[in-house]
Amino acid sequence: MTSHVLSRVGQRWRGHLPAACARARCATVLPSAGPAPVRGAPEGASPRTPVPGASLASAIQYANAEPRSTWTRAEIAAIYKQPFTELLFQAAAVHRANFDPLEVQKCTLLSIKTGGCSEDCKYCSQSARYSTTVKATPTMQLDEVVEAAKRAKAAGSTRFCMGTAWRELGGKKSTFNRILSMVKEVRGMGLEVCCTLGMVTEEQARQLKEAGLSAYNHNLDTSREHYPNVITTRTYDDRLQTIKNVRKAGITVCCGGILGIGEGVDDRIGLLHELSTMEQHPESVPVNSLVAIDGTPLEGSTPVSIFEVARTIATARITMPRSVVRLSAGRLSFSEMDQAIMFMAGANSIFTGDKLLTTPNPEFNEDEQLFDKLGMTGRPAFAAGRHDSASL
Repeated sequence: MTSHVLSRVGQRWRGHLPAACARARCATVLPSAGPAPVRGAPEGASPRTPVPGASLASAIQYANAEPRSTWTRAEIAAIYKQPFTELLFQAAAVHRANFDPLEVQKCTLLSIKTGGCSEDCKYCSQSARYSTTVKATPTMQLDEVVEAAKRAKAAGSTRFCMGTAWRELGGKKSTFNRILSMVKEVRGMGLEVCCTLGMVTEEQARQLKEAGLSAYNHNLDTSREHYPNVITTRTYDDRLQTIKNVRKAGITVCCGGILGIGEGVDDRIGLLHELSTMEQHPESVPVNSLVAIDGTPLEGSTPVSIFEVARTIATARITMPRSVVRLSAGRLSFSEMDQAIMFMAGANSIFTGDKLLTTPNPEFNEDEQLFDKLGMTGRPAFAAGRHDSASL
């Protein structure tokens, strides 16, 4: 259902809403003082005075809204900290106003250069600084990657992503030329192509675009405030500069974060604020849940709950209504019902295949069974007229 259609539906609904809703200007009332906070809401959540019909009206209001980059942290916090079912309902309305809610993009991620990374990301098993079971391997050969892409396409994936374990491309000319050939070959198979190669310059981004790259992944990981507690070998602004270089080259941006890396609610809100106030929202927003790896500084971390992940997805959906929101690392730890809630919250992309870089992931056939149970279908590559611009 498109936004203008939902607008007409909203007008029809509003004709039957209680007068109290109109007096509330079709918004849920969130006063600064008054009733006690709703049970089960996150710490710091605002108290809420129920107004009959306001819940439905708020969902319509968000669903009819155009994307904007002027969100404040306070606005995002108010969205995130709502009662869970209200947040879910609003996000579901926004999702249906901008996407087919039963269509989910299937992506496959292949590590084409594993381990031996010089960076100190505390969550990563591929850092050379930590003692993990991951062993450094050289960059894969072109024919190996092409075969992997063929298998992914046969299994239903429409986007093929390639990742490397290093800080930046730098002066790796021969390796970069091989990667450019990989991009060309995979694009020639009719797949959308994404790369995550660390920091890239404007010129490297331009060459990737010429080779046919559809998207470039470069996550912010967390809020600017919490970031130094997780990574010290690359700054937050380094990451933002790479995103600018990619955007300037005309490549779509894939940028999100990781939950469960010692951050608090305010850090999740801070990450969403950083993403949603970009001049142009990322076309893809991956939401990762930490897979705690033995040997890394974050081993033994408490797993995030379905409520934390779903709140983040739902808030991302409302604040970035036309971005694809991707369930990424950590999906294996959630039940089928948990994942159904995440789809209801606005997620519309997943990684398929039994491995995500170096961490476990649901197998292709398990995802097919889940799709059948939920009545969902895979999203085609390069669909014409998509507002997320992934057809570039």
